Amino acid sequence: MEKPNQALETLAIDTVRILSADAVQKANSGHPGTAMALAPMGHVLWTKFLNYNPKNPDFANRDRFILSAGHACILQYNFLYLTGYDLSLDDIKAFRQMNSKTAGHPEYGLAPGVDVTTGPLGQGFANGVGFAIGQKHLAARYNKPGFDLFNYNIYAIVSDGDMMEGVTSEAASLAGHLQLGNLIYLYDDNHISIEGSTDIAFNEDVSARFRSYGWHVQEIADVNDTHALELALINAKSETQKPSLIRVRSLIAYGSPNKSGTAGSHGSPLGADEIKLVKEFFGFDPEKSFEVPAEVLEYYHAKGARGEKTEAKWNELFAKYKAKFPELAAEYETAVSGELPAGWADKLPTFKASDPKMATRQASGKVLNAIAAGLPNLIGGAADLAPSTETNLKEYDSFTSENRAGRNFHFGIREHAMGSALNGMALTKGLLPFGATFLQFADYMRPPIRLAAIMKISPIFVYTHDSIGLGEDGTTHQPIEHLATLRAIPNVTVIRPADANESAFAWKVAIEKKGGPTVLIFTRQGLPILDQDKYGKASGVEKGAYVVSEASKEIDLILLATGSEVALVMDAQAKLEAEGISTRVVSMPSWELFEAQDAAYKESVLPKASRKRLAVEMASPMGWHKYTTDEGDTLCMTTFGESAPAEDLYKHFGFTVDNVVNKAKALL
Repeated sequence: MEKPNQALETLAIDTVRILSADAVQKANSGHPGTAMALAPMGHVLWTKFLNYNPKNPDFANRDRFILSAGHACILQYNFLYLTGYDLSLDDIKAFRQMNSKTAGHPEYGLAPGVDVTTGPLGQGFANGVGFAIGQKHLAARYNKPGFDLFNYNIYAIVSDGDMMEGVTSEAASLAGHLQLGNLIYLYDDNHISIEGSTDIAFNEDVSARFRSYGWHVQEIADVNDTHALELALINAKSETQKPSLIRVRSLIAYGSPNKSGTAGSHGSPLGADEIKLVKEFFGFDPEKSFEVPAEVLEYYHAKGARGEKTEAKWNELFAKYKAKFPELAAEYETAVSGELPAGWADKLPTFKASDPKMATRQASGKVLNAIAAGLPNLIGGAADLAPSTETNLKEYDSFTSENRAGRNFHFGIREHAMGSALNGMALTKGLLPFGATFLQFADYMRPPIRLAAIMKISPIFVYTHDSIGLGEDGTTHQPIEHLATLRAIPNVTVIRPADANESAFAWKVAIEKKGGPTVLIFTRQGLPILDQDKYGKASGVEKGAYVVSEASKEIDLILLATGSEVALVMDAQAKLEAEGISTRVVSMPSWELFEAQDAAYKESVLPKASRKRLAVEMASPMGWHKYTTDEGDTLCMTTFGESAPAEDLYKHFGFTVDNVVNKAKALL
C-alpha cells in the first residue's frame, strides 16, 4: 500500500461528501446520505484498487464497477468527474436535470465510466455475476501463457435494499456455485431504508447467508477506517476461488448533525440550513457551494492519469499476442467490433415442406447448433430447461467452476438472475449471450428485459411453450398476456415465427440486432413447414410481416396471424377461397420489425383499401386493433386457458378452421 498523505486524503474524502450534499440540494431531489457516508469507500476504490482509464472508459481490461445501490449515484459521478472522465463540475451541478449526463440513477451510455444501468435494487448485484462470467469466459478462450489479457475484477457497492431483493439471493447462489472469485462486493450495512431502520423488516444474518452460498465474507466496523478497507480489498483480491463480500458498517449522512443515522437523509435533500452545518463540521466554508480545492482535483486527476500507462502496457501486450496468435486476435477483434464473422449466416438451415411437422422450438435448436461453430462468441443456456427449450449447444461443453471455456450455461431455476446475468454478459464486449425458459416465466424476467431495452444492449431471450397449444399443464403454464406485455416495452423486438424456416430467420434477426434485446418465441407443438416454392419466402421475417399466401383476385379479406396460428388461417383461406372469398394471408411474426419498414412496404402488405381484416393469435388481443382497423376483428384469448389436450383446447376456444371462416365471413 502507498504511504498516505493523511491530511490530503481526508480533505479529498470530505470534498466528495460536500459535493454529494450540494448536488442533491441543488437538484432538490436525490439521496445524499449514502453518498456522504461512502465517500471513504469510493476514495479507496478509485485511488488504490480500480483499474481504469478515464481517457478510454471502454478499456478492455479495466475493472468493472457497479453501483447496485444506484440511488447513491452522485457518489459515482463525483469520482468520475474528479478522476478525469469527460464529466465536468457543471455536469455535477446539473444532477437529475433534463438532458444531463448525471441522471437520477446510473445510466449506461449516458455518463462515461458507467458500466451498467442500475436503480431497481438487486439488478446491479446480479448484473455483476454476468460480468464475472464474461471475464472468466474471455480469459479461458483468449488468455495464453505469458499473455494474461483478461484478468480484471468486478467491484460493486451494494446496499441493504439490494440484500432484501430476491434476485440477489438467486445471483449470489449462482456466483457461489460457479466460484466466481473475480467478484468483489462492498456491502454498505447502514441499517437504513426509506421507511426507517431496516430492522422493521430485515434482521437476518447476511454474513452467514453469504457464507452458506460459498462466498468469502469479511466485516469492517467503520467505513471511515480506510486502512481496514484496503486490507479487506487486498484479501478479497487474493481469494480467487470464492466471490467476496465485504460487509461495511456505515453511518448514513455522516457529518450531518441532525440527520445522520436517520431515514430523513436517505431519499431527500438535507436542506440548506443542514448543509451549512455539514460544511462547518468538515471545515468548509458554509457560504460556498460545489467547492473543490485545487489540491484535491490535482490529487484525483493524478490517480486517474495512471490508467493511460496501464492501457498502453495492455495494448503492447495485445500487439505481441496478435503477432503470435493472429487467428484468435482477429476473432476477438471482430467480436468486440460488433461485426459478425464472414459467412456465419450461410450455416442457417433450410427446411422442406415434405419434412414432418416440427415444433418451432425444435427448429430453433437445429438452427442454434448449425450456427454455433461459425459464431464462437455465441454462448447461453436455460433456467433448468435446456432439454425443453432445445437450447443446448450439443458440440460444446458446459461453463462450470472447472471449465470456463464452456459455452452452455446452467442458470438453474433462477429466471430473474439469468436475465440480469445475461445483461452483464451482453455488456462484456465480445460476447453474444442468450437465455431460455418458458414464455410464462418471462414474468420473472421483466426487470432485466426492461433494463436491456433501456441500455439498448442485445441479449437474446428465448421463450418456448408459447400458447394454450402446450396443453395439459393448464392455466398456470399457458401464456396469455405475455406477448402484449413484451410488445409494450420500447426497444424490444418480439418475434414469433410460424414454422421452421421462419425460426431460422428469427435467429438471423436476433444475431444481427443492435439497439435492444430480441425476444424469440417458439412453440411446443409441431407445425407444418410452409412450402418455400409455393408461398411467401420466410426471409419476410426480417421485415416483420409479409404476404405468405396471396388472394386469388382483388382482396376481399386479409387474415393476419403469428406463430402456430399462421397454419390455421392458411387452412381457413383455402376454405374461404373455395367459397369465392378472395383472401390474403399475412404472417406477422414481429410488429416491431414491421413498424420499422417504410410506408410503401407497409401498404404492399396491408393496403389501406382492404379494411376487412381478421387477426388470429392465441394470446391477448391487446394491440391488434391497430392492424385490424375498425372494420376488422380478432380471434384471440380473453380468458386464461384450461388444462386439457391441445386439440380439445383449440375447439373450446374457437381456434378451428370453421370458426376462423365464420368470423371472417361475418366481417363481409
